[in-house]
Amino acid sequence: MIRLLDLVTFLLLWGNALVIFLMIREFLVLRKNRLVQIAAFLICPHLFNVVVFSNDLAGVLWPLLGFILYTAVFYRGSWMEKLTTVLVFYPSVIAVNYIMEDSGKRLFFWMTNASDCSEEWTRQTLFVSTLTHTCFVLARALFWLAAYLFLRKYLRQITENLTLRMWMIVDILLIAPVVSIFTIIYFMPEEMVIVYPICWAAVFSSFGGICLAAYISNSLKTEYDARELQMKLDYVKEKVSEEERVRSIYHDMKNHLLVLKAQDGHSQEVGESIEKLREEIEAYEAYYHTGNDFLDIIIRDKLRKARELQIDFQAKIRFEAGNFIEPLDISTIFGNALDNAIEASEKLPESMRLITAKAARIHDMLMVAVENNMQSDQPSDGKTSKEDPFLHGFGLSNIRKAAEKYDGQCMVKAVKGKYVLKIMIPVPVR
Repeated sequence: MIRLLDLVTFLLLWGNALVIFLMIREFLVLRKNRLVQIAAFLICPHLFNVVVFSNDLAGVLWPLLGFILYTAVFYRGSWMEKLTTVLVFYPSVIAVNYIMEDSGKRLFFWMTNASDCSEEWTRQTLFVSTLTHTCFVLARALFWLAAYLFLRKYLRQITENLTLRMWMIVDILLIAPVVSIFTIIYFMPEEMVIVYPICWAAVFSSFGGICLAAYISNSLKTEYDARELQMKLDYVKEKVSEEERVRSIYHDMKNHLLVLKAQDGHSQEVGESIEKLREEIEAYEAYYHTGNDFLDIIIRDKLRKARELQIDFQAKIRFEAGNFIEPLDISTIFGNALDNAIEASEKLPESMRLITAKAARIHDMLMVAVENNMQSDQPSDGKTSKEDPFLHGFGLSNIRKAAEKYDGQCMVKAVKGKYVLKIMIPVPVR
């Protein structure tokens, strides 16, 4: 039975090392050499399962040096990222290992009243010692598994968005748990109860450093995205203003051409040129007012492209209720839907090229529908018919993601030679 427990303990120690190894891999990138990667994993149990006792200088010092060498040799990244890794994981590993080892020892001697000399132990005492050790190794493994599941998303959020100054702020805060662990374990008498709460405080301070770094990283990314979006908004507003001015000029030009056409004395060729120019200006002057400035631009661009390809494009869109949707998501939904419809229509005879786009609020739902005629052999499941699905198969999936972002749904179907894309998005209650 003792051998079985020893085997279970051995497997748990390797499992514990594997979990910490995966946590570090979420933070740093392993070097590409396969032998180096294997060596990095094989060293883990010897580094992460170190036994720590009170007043043991070697037990707290060599793991620190080991962590530094381990990250330097086996992982890529800046020295600041590696330093942060050491400052996060070193105090956590030392504190948890010390608490589990010391707690297990105290519990064992309390239950058995055994002497410090293991040579005097009976077989039953040895069994209790082994069982206690296995249980606390299991507790340690479960702790690190829970920590990994909790911290995984934060570890993944920490990216190169952090500047050197931001990394330094995080590292300065993380020095405290390193110093506290080193001091409390090495200098404090082993009977002092205060060791345990300080160890746990060091663990949670280290984990808090991970959350702090992730928060700073996300804040920087959000600020960057907001700045980029604001630039796009300013560009769209400028484009709307410019197009209003151009349409006003075209309107006056159309009226001037009507006056010229009404005058006598010009040749037939001149009259035909005037009529052709007037039709082109009238086509450009046509403008859909959807109730959303960004959507107006999208519809205008797609309308122009459709007319160039001799596609009959009809739109009936009232999108005032959709102003809660972000401009980039509006572009994703309507831009991809209309691009797909135009591409499908382009393959048809001119007499069959028809696209109908509708959008309106119906009760508490925002309904969007895009229809186009289709070839009989065209896929109706939304899969791309292009030769390179990796590059061109994301249109419909991106539409679905944009709709689901607002708790909406996206459906596609083929009905009597028509390809129908329907999107339903609930309108939030104000």
